[in-house]
Amino acid sequence: MTRHLGRASDSGLWSHAVTVPGRWPGAESRAHGVLTSGVPPMTQPRSRVDLYAAIRGDARSGMSNRALQRKHGVGFRTVTAALESAWPKERKQPPKRGSRLDAYRVVIDDWLRSDLDAPRKQRHTAKRIFDRLLDEHDGAGVVSYWMVREYVATRRREIRVEVGREPANAFIPQEHLPGREAEVDFGDVAIRLRGELVTCALFSLRLSCSGKAVHRVSASAGRKPSSRVTSTPSTCSAGCRPGRSATTTSRPPSRA
Repeated sequence: MTRHLGRASDSGLWSHAVTVPGRWPGAESRAHGVLTSGVPPMTQPRSRVDLYAAIRGDARSGMSNRALQRKHGVGFRTVTAALESAWPKERKQPPKRGSRLDAYRVVIDDWLRSDLDAPRKQRHTAKRIFDRLLDEHDGAGVVSYWMVREYVATRRREIRVEVGREPANAFIPQEHLPGREAEVDFGDVAIRLRGELVTCALFSLRLSCSGKAVHRVSASAGRKPSSRVTSTPSTCSAGCRPGRSATTTSRPPSRA
């Protein structure tokens, strides 16, 4: 970029131009009210992989290391890493910071394990554990009550799971075979029959595999179902479309 410098003298105002290389694309500078701009701003890559690809592409076209740094606004190490490999290295995970409660974890665990066989009224609460740390282990000013409470709430259940006193959380996938399982439910439903509000019995069946549902309404749970049956399938393998309802009419059994 070009920076214009001016100086006042007895004979008047004279100025001269000095060329100053810009460090970043599109860098701008002001001198005595004169605004000068460098090259147009470059579209920044969306990710580090795109940045490495752009650097490697410019390097193949013959650009020097210094020119690559100036164009992409990066340092020498980034350019060197991009030329060595097209894939950026994984970032190192910072080491986990320790807690002020680490020195007391073994003591707290021993107290919680002793509570497994103790009567319910004699078990340690978070407040009791905090008080014992202050009195017996010089924990004043080191640990706080909320720190102890959060640890006890998590560690108490973990200890019960370790010794088999409580089941661990698990996920069991379920597979339903076609035509093998169904969910059935009964309930009351209020309908308007001939202008009057009547409470009837509702029978609901839903297939576990396809999700097809069948509902029947009868005057009572001990009588014969009504003649109209409404089926509302969500997914049907027999050619039914989801979201449609099919209404069928049941016929009375023929007399022999």
